[in-house]
Amino acid sequence: AKAIAFAADKPLVGVHHIEGHISANFIENKDLEPPFICLVVSGGHSHLVVVKDYGEYEIIGRTRDDAAGEAFDKVSKEGNPDAIVFPRAKVDGSTYDFSFSGLKSAVLNYLNSCEMKGIAVNQADVAASFQKAVIDVLVGHSMEAVSQYHLNKFAIAGGVASNTSLRAAFEKACRDKGLEFYHPSPVYCTDNAAMI
Repeated sequence: AKAIAFAADKPLVGVHHIEGHISANFIENKDLEPPFICLVVSGGHSHLVVVKDYGEYEIIGRTRDDAAGEAFDKVSKEGNPDAIVFPRAKVDGSTYDFSFSGLKSAVLNYLNSCEMKGIAVNQADVAASFQKAVIDVLVGHSMEAVSQYHLNKFAIAGGVASNTSLRAAFEKACRDKGLEFYHPSPVYCTDNAAMI
């Protein structure tokens, strides 16, 4: 992009990747206007953002280790989500930050323990229970932020925002709290030119 801009004597306008994901919501949701809370969840990022105005953001929570999408990438997603109870991590000193490395370790410890004891593992149940633990944390932090900041609009963005279980959990949580819920179509959740 820099070379093309230089060769064509055109300005180059940088757009932050996370801002692009948040902006993907504006493509199809013409009624969405700031302020609102947006959870950006992707392979590399888990950010909880107060969108104060167009182009004005405050990151109130972020991953401290592994992003939700990176954690999802390590574990498949089918089976009984209530089969195994995995931990829901809280980060000391930060209400809205995320930590998923301990959850990944808990899954590994569970699998190793089953192997050592000769217990058969239902991989689909492990995956679904893992997914539920991640979603519970994402939804819990997000709904707490919406309440704390007294906003009535919530959006999700990023590659993981196309996950049907995550969408369903947020639809229910927002409906229960009387919030307007926004999300891009799955085609706009992954990295794409339209969001920029």
